[in-house]
Amino acid sequence: MPKISEKAHAMPASPIRKLVPFAEDAKKAGRIVYHLNIGQPDIKTPQVVSKKLRELNLDVIEYSNSEGMINYRKGLQSYYNSKNIALEVENIMVTTGGSEALVFAFMTCLDPGDEVIIPEPFYANYNGFAVMAGVKVVPITASIDDGFALPPVSEFEKKISPRTKGVLICNPGNPTGRVYSKQELYALEKMVKKHNIFLFSDEVYREFCYDGEAPYSVMNLESIHDNVVMIDSVSKRYSMCGVRIGAMITRNRMVMAAALKFAQARLSPPSLGQLAGTFALETPQEYFDDVVKEYVRRRDVLVEELNTIPGVRCPMPNGAFYCIAELPIDNADKFCRWMLEDFQHENQTVMMAPASGFYATPGLGYNQVRLAYVLEVEKLEKAVECLRVALEAYPGKK
Repeated sequence: MPKISEKAHAMPASPIRKLVPFAEDAKKAGRIVYHLNIGQPDIKTPQVVSKKLRELNLDVIEYSNSEGMINYRKGLQSYYNSKNIALEVENIMVTTGGSEALVFAFMTCLDPGDEVIIPEPFYANYNGFAVMAGVKVVPITASIDDGFALPPVSEFEKKISPRTKGVLICNPGNPTGRVYSKQELYALEKMVKKHNIFLFSDEVYREFCYDGEAPYSVMNLESIHDNVVMIDSVSKRYSMCGVRIGAMITRNRMVMAAALKFAQARLSPPSLGQLAGTFALETPQEYFDDVVKEYVRRRDVLVEELNTIPGVRCPMPNGAFYCIAELPIDNADKFCRWMLEDFQHENQTVMMAPASGFYATPGLGYNQVRLAYVLEVEKLEKAVECLRVALEAYPGKK
């Protein structure tokens, strides 16, 4: 039998999805599984999108231009302008989800063997995207002790090497829910300018900031316009993860022209998804106001209840819809699997994502889990009760 590639061996399994077979077995056995492992909101997609999709009457579903439909890109330009991010249509390329946008950015800006510094814990698939592009991830560890604040620039400087070509941040953050301040971003700006490297910023959770926090885009760091690449997506903003539409955004014309060649090789992003994205731009502000209120309610219930469990520690996130919780256990991977295979409380259990997969440094996150507060409050309360009982019964409890 022929051997598979070294890259295939190096490609990490998703910590978010790798326990799916055990969850499916638990459901087949009749148990209720509360899915806090994945950022799939139960929030309804905006009605304007559903209505207009039903009204579509297309004789042919055609390719779009490789950079995306011009009407959609113009709509995105207006959207960003409304968020105080001044862009030209030429700065925007539509992609197949934010994932493809980041892969294109890596492959356009970085050579195999180049290094990108990423604060950890970070979205687990960044590891996979780096493997696909042949890029080395250099982690810089944020701490649960200060709510996963951005590490000081002095710590970033220690990680700089001749192969360092970029820094990647997620703001608001997945998996931590951290919103970085203007001051933190200004400090990064100075470092990026000093070393003339790229700054990649995943801003797909922009709409979800709480407690008076406001998102500040790297596109507004004026001294490094040519160094910045922003990643965006409709998935979470409009609760339509399945349409697979994102965007790669940069004012660097050389980067955009080069990325277009990768886009041409895959022909075009999904046409129906782009139509859904276009319709979504008509979503009224009341929709987001209601969604933010709901996420705050869910966050408060989940995090406050988690912190009443002996030995559990969970900082209060101020953005996105995730949190990292530290548990009194020996190994989160074992614990999360045990929860699905061997545990039930009143015929219920909880699926979580072990946090070790959100770190690049071996050994970190072994006693942490990521939880997504994407279920209604009643289900979150039941999930926390399950977790409380499970921690009392778990053989590997510390």
